[in-house]
Amino acid sequence: MPGKTSRLPSVRELLSHAVDAVGGAEREGQVDMAEAVGKAIRTGEHLAVQAGTGTGKSLAYLVPSIRYAVEREATVVVSTATIALQRQLVDRDLPRLAKALKKPLGREPTFAILKGRRNYLCLHRLDTGAPEEPEDTTLFDAFAVSRIGREVKRLHEWSSDTETGDKDELVPGVSEQAWRQVSVTARECLGAGRCPVGTDCFAERARGEAGKADIIVTNHALLAIDALQDYQVLPEHDLVVIDEAHELVDRVTSVATSELTSPMISAATRRCGKLIDAGIADRLLEAGDGLALVVDDLPSGRMDSLPTALGGAVTVVRDAASACLTALGSERKEEVEEATARKLARSLLEEVHDTAVRLLEAFEEDQGNRHDVVWLSNDKYTNSSRPPALHVAPLSVGGLLRERVFARSTTVLTSATLALGGAFDTLARQWGLPPSPKPAAQAEGAANEKPPPSDDSGLSWRGLDVGSPFDYRRNGILYMAKHLPPPGRDGLGESTLDEIAELIEASGGRALGLFSSMRAAKQATEELRERIPYPILCQGDDSTSLLVGKFAEDERTCLFGTLSLWQGVDVPGSSLQLVLVDRLPFPRPDDPVSSARQRAVEARGGNGFLTVAATHAALLLAQGTGRLHRSVSDKGVVAVLDSRLATARYGGFLRASLPPFWPTFDPKVARDALRRLAASAPG
Repeated sequence: MPGKTSRLPSVRELLSHAVDAVGGAEREGQVDMAEAVGKAIRTGEHLAVQAGTGTGKSLAYLVPSIRYAVEREATVVVSTATIALQRQLVDRDLPRLAKALKKPLGREPTFAILKGRRNYLCLHRLDTGAPEEPEDTTLFDAFAVSRIGREVKRLHEWSSDTETGDKDELVPGVSEQAWRQVSVTARECLGAGRCPVGTDCFAERARGEAGKADIIVTNHALLAIDALQDYQVLPEHDLVVIDEAHELVDRVTSVATSELTSPMISAATRRCGKLIDAGIADRLLEAGDGLALVVDDLPSGRMDSLPTALGGAVTVVRDAASACLTALGSERKEEVEEATARKLARSLLEEVHDTAVRLLEAFEEDQGNRHDVVWLSNDKYTNSSRPPALHVAPLSVGGLLRERVFARSTTVLTSATLALGGAFDTLARQWGLPPSPKPAAQAEGAANEKPPPSDDSGLSWRGLDVGSPFDYRRNGILYMAKHLPPPGRDGLGESTLDEIAELIEASGGRALGLFSSMRAAKQATEELRERIPYPILCQGDDSTSLLVGKFAEDERTCLFGTLSLWQGVDVPGSSLQLVLVDRLPFPRPDDPVSSARQRAVEARGGNGFLTVAATHAALLLAQGTGRLHRSVSDKGVVAVLDSRLATARYGGFLRASLPPFWPTFDPKVARDALRRLAASAPG
């Protein structure tokens, strides 16, 4: 549309207008990124952009996306990994941007948020009540039952007040068990045409609004569901922006993972029991009991071969579920109540059947050609109430993303952490994109752009690192405790605890401790509370958000924790001047998915450890160390107490994945810097 294009201001002009309107300052990296996104939209070439904290990347991809949506009267999908970023986009960034760009664009851009159906209140389920769900030990706990009852009552009251039915707008929230009573999955839904309250459906209303919007904000899980299913979940679109793209592979893998348990089979039997011949339903129930007997005697862990007894039990489940589905028949004209019961029964029966089929097919190929990994989780020796479960997950999601995302839409992937080891190739390979030449070294603070690679797949992409406004070398020290012994399996050693205590003493508190396990975090908390005069908060003592709030408010306080703190803490200022990492965050050796992926790479002649385990560690380490700088004025020390970062051959790859801190191996240099910062801190 040449005429229409000429009437709209350029991306650069719109970005300047937007920055002025929201009271910000133009940043070189933000301009470079916005223009690169605009170019990707024009050429159809995929783009991966590493944009450090403080770049203003949201504005950099939203401005060209909005311009394209208005120009072409098209829809752009923006996908995030976290609810926090969704809320930031929908509650802050997009409303301000829409008002700022209304005049230069000639109309106010529109936006909507779209989540999976399970996230919306189902009015039909609310009226008819939930079906009998899988057995749960909480059903035998009178207090839990009364709590769930109170929560469901509150949900009924809330249904009269809410305009969206969105679970995330209910504050405070409710338990997962209570929410399941008032929501349905896509498989369980009757469909707007057959549902008696379909015209008032919150999920359908959200999808309808999304279809008319210029920008749809969704999450990686729904993006994966849209790619996995044969039916369309997201409205028509030809441009996707994936923010927090470092989490894309894990989120898609999670959606593509299935499980099979005996309680799940029992629930499927109960759902279909009154709709089919009792003898056919009993066969499925007996098959579930047989599966329970077999898996109860098996240890947890990855399965490289299918035990004969287990293969037989899963085959019986598959055949019994198939017989129930046949007996249930296809959808027919019937009363709504019967149609609902049939739909609910079919949804769980199909899940049981399809998972059983997938479990059996996973072992049909030899190990080098398998597409799925299977494992059993059996917690009977850990006093857990969870039943044994068979899981099946994809070894790779690259093919899925290549065929169902990149082949269909121009895609922009962005995060503060994408160029691992100094190159985009590591993550690009996991996304299913072709390899590219290694980028040339970039000057400090300068943007680095690579020519687009291409291969027989027809996919073309380029990588761009726009740097960061933060002066990491001047304001941050990476202290690597080279003198400490490598971490062992028996918890934190005395020398490591001494090192932590000395660093916290020097910093006057103000420390975020990122530990590789909850066990290590608790050990450090218990032992150091006796040794240092500063309060130590430990993850699990209260909700994580409340703990982070207390940590930010009191400069002398320390906060210790594990995985969610590596990526979920945003505390600018002098409350956080020391980030402690007890050990390199490699995946557990017994993790079934990562260990299977590592072995698959090695079977093809690659370096499985570097491709899988070191990549996992590099991503988390880059995210964790990124907690130190949340504003331009932040200063401090990242202390990695795992000597392997300095001594191991893969240490260079991990260090190249981190911000360019000033490095040191000298503990005195780190402590002296922390003392100077503590002395100059306000108050």
